[in-house]
Amino acid sequence: MLLTMTSERDDLIDALDKQRGFLRHAVSGLTDEQAAARTTVSELCLGGIVKHVTRVEERWANFIVNGPSAIGGMDEAAYAAHAASFRMEAGETLADILARYDAAVQRTEELIRSLPSLDVDHPLPEAPWFEPGARWSARRALIHVLAETAQHSGHADILREALDGQKTMG
Repeated sequence: MLLTMTSERDDLIDALDKQRGFLRHAVSGLTDEQAAARTTVSELCLGGIVKHVTRVEERWANFIVNGPSAIGGMDEAAYAAHAASFRMEAGETLADILARYDAAVQRTEELIRSLPSLDVDHPLPEAPWFEPGARWSARRALIHVLAETAQHSGHADILREALDGQKTMG
């Protein structure tokens, strides 16, 4: 049996693409109204989940390039923006949210391929959920994006099943 060896960067992109595919499947064929619908007792909606994952990917890509200032502090406005990232607001469309997601995905893949090293690191911004003085490499930030995408694609699968019975797997 011949094994094909891939680079760490290819592996990261492949793993991200797999989870992104699950997320996209969860929203495929939806109307804007369906994408904005809350199908559980939570505030989550399918379009909001894609919007949130996009925001996460954009912010961590910016962190990799620009350091902690790309994420900023956690003031009242930041908490409000975080909460809003889980909702589809009036006038937002699923098509627009997916277009922004596609742009974030493309930028992340270009970043993964072009970074001189995945070991480049920056200090994390001050936040209650980060260890004081901690630093994350580009690799660690990308693994975080992968984990967020996987977690939220699972949430999206549950919401979609509650909406119309469609399942990503099974």
